[in-house]
Amino acid sequence: MSLLLLEAGGALVLLLLIVWWTMFSGRRHGELPHDITNKPDAQSDAGKAIEKE
Repeated sequence: MSLLLLEAGGALVLLLLIVWWTMFSGRRHGELPHDITNKPDAQSDAGKAIEKE
């Protein structure tokens, strides 16, 4: 019985570690500002650079 509790506790710790890692291991200063990430010109410029090559 104690082995089952030990295994369940280990699984819980592993789950919490995975959740913590995915939540807090992003960019150092948070997400990029909204106006930089949604510029349609940046996408069209990238397409033009590919067409030139």
